[in-house]
Amino acid sequence: MKVLVIGSGGREHALVWKLRQSPRVTKIYCAPGNGGIAEEAECVPADIKSLDSLLAVANQIQPDLTVVGPELPLMLGVVDEFNKRGWRTFGPTRAAAQLETSKSFAKEFLQRHHIPTAHYAICNSAEDVRSALPHFHAPIVVKADGLAGGKGVVIAHTKDEASMVANEMLSGKMLGEAGVRVVLEEFLEGDELSFLVVSDGERVAPLVAAQDHKRVGDGDTGPNTGGMGAYTTRTIVDDQMRDWLLHHVARPVVAGMKAEGAEYKGVLYCGLMMTARGPMVLEFNCRFGDPETQPILMRLESDLVEAIEASIDGRTSDGDFKWSDAAAVCVVVASGGYPGTFEAGKKIMGLEDAAKLDGVKVFHAGTTRRDGSFYTSGGRVLGVTARAPELETAVKQAYDATAKIGFEGMQYRKDIAARALKR
Repeated sequence: MKVLVIGSGGREHALVWKLRQSPRVTKIYCAPGNGGIAEEAECVPADIKSLDSLLAVANQIQPDLTVVGPELPLMLGVVDEFNKRGWRTFGPTRAAAQLETSKSFAKEFLQRHHIPTAHYAICNSAEDVRSALPHFHAPIVVKADGLAGGKGVVIAHTKDEASMVANEMLSGKMLGEAGVRVVLEEFLEGDELSFLVVSDGERVAPLVAAQDHKRVGDGDTGPNTGGMGAYTTRTIVDDQMRDWLLHHVARPVVAGMKAEGAEYKGVLYCGLMMTARGPMVLEFNCRFGDPETQPILMRLESDLVEAIEASIDGRTSDGDFKWSDAAAVCVVVASGGYPGTFEAGKKIMGLEDAAKLDGVKVFHAGTTRRDGSFYTSGGRVLGVTARAPELETAVKQAYDATAKIGFEGMQYRKDIAARALKR
C-alpha cells in the first residue's frame, strides 16, 4: 500500500520510520518532509497551511492511507476533504479537532462532561480579564484560545503580569489570530503526563504514557516551547491509573464528542497534571504529540498500520498495540535562541557517529539536506532518541549520542527524565 504522511517535524519522521516497518507498506511519501525524512520516504513539496496544496499532492499520489501529523491541517479540515474524495485518512474531522484548536471549546466541553480540569475563565476583552482576575490566586496560567505552535501558554507570577500578558494576546500583537480570545486558568502543581489513545469514534486503545519537558531550560526554567524532550517507561503509570484515565478521561471525551455530533477518530492526546487532588486535564491535542511520539514509537512492537486501519474502520480494541518493556528517551536539540528568534542554515556535524550508537535513532525535525550535508532549518532541529532495558541506560545513550552532534548555537536540556531517575 502507498502511505502519505503530512508534516515536516520529528513526529513525522518517527511516523515514517515506524510505518515503513509494516510489511504492507510498499511506498511511503511525506509532504513536505525534511532532510532526514528524505532518506526514508519520498518527500513531496506541499504547503501544510493550504488545503488546495495538500489536495493536489493526494491527487498526484492517490494514497491508500494518509496519516496527518500536525494540528494546522486538521483545523483546516483536511480529514473532511480527503474522506469526501474517498482517501482513507487517519485523524479527526475539523469539528472534532476543536478539542485542540480552541482552548475555550475544550474547557467548556470538559465542564459539560464532568471531566476533571482546572478552574478557568474565558475572556474576550480587557474588561473580561479585569472582572475575572479577582477569582484567581497567582500564579495564573494565561492561554491563547487558538493554535500557537506550543507558544500560547504563559505562567504569570502576579495578577498584574497575567493582565498584561492577556491584554497583549487579545491585542493580536503577541500571537495574532490565536490570541483573539484568552483563557485564564488556575495554576496546577504536580507531574505532567502525556496520555494518548487511539479511537475509532466509540472505543479507545491506550498507547504507553510519556512525560514531556515543555520549558526551554534545565529545571523547568525559561519560556514554554513545543517540547524539549520526553521519556516513557513501563512504570510511568501503573495499570490501575491507566484504567482510571481510560474510564474518567479518554472514554468520556470520545463518548461526549459522539453525543455532540462530532465523532472523534484518530489519536487523542490528553495532557494531564497529576495533582494532589488527582489527575486534571491541562489540554488536548488531536494528533500524536511531539516529541512524545519519538520515544513512544521506539517502544511499539506491533504494526502501526494495523492499528490505524482499525481506527478508520471502527474496530479499535484494547489489544491493538504490543509494547516493549524497555524505556525510551528523546532529547530535543534546538537552534540557539529558540523558542524566540533563531538563525537557520547552520551545518550539522556528527550525525553519523551518533546514529552508530547502540539503541539510538536520530529523528530529524528542522533540517534540510544539500550537497551531502545536513543544515538546520527550524527551531527544534533533531530528536535524539534511545531505547534500553532501563531508563538510566536509555538516558545515558541519548546524551552520549547528543554529545557527538554539533552545530553553531546548538542548545538542549541536560535533565530530561532527571526527576524520574531521582525517584
